[in-house]
Amino acid sequence: QLQLVESGGGFVQPGGSLRLSCAASGFTLDSYSIAWFRQAPGKEREGVSCISSTGYMMHYADSVKGRFAVSRDNGKNTVYLQMNGLQPEDTAVYFCAAGNTYRDYIISETDFGSWGQGTQVTVSS
Repeated sequence: QLQLVESGGGFVQPGGSLRLSCAASGFTLDSYSIAWFRQAPGKEREGVSCISSTGYMMHYADSVKGRFAVSRDNGKNTVYLQMNGLQPEDTAVYFCAAGNTYRDYIISETDFGSWGQGTQVTVSS
């Protein structure tokens, strides 16, 4: 069974940084595209970033472009989301998800079948 576990969330002041990790167990990540989604209270889940299985292609939502960076280390079976310049509007539960499709124009939940349990990110002064 595919399992993904997110870690690295926490509390940070505006302008701060966090690095989220998404570790896989039961399978190797190197044949999957991995996406990061987030869901704030009372809002729909939003695709934040996606990275292709090779790591050569990446896509970001406009809301995080220039501040967030996704990367992967297939040797460690882990994908990362470096988040810089965090703002209160970035507060949400962040999820990683694995799928077989990479699109460079949209990050759609329907493309990803295996999900982690999420990690909370809170940005506040």
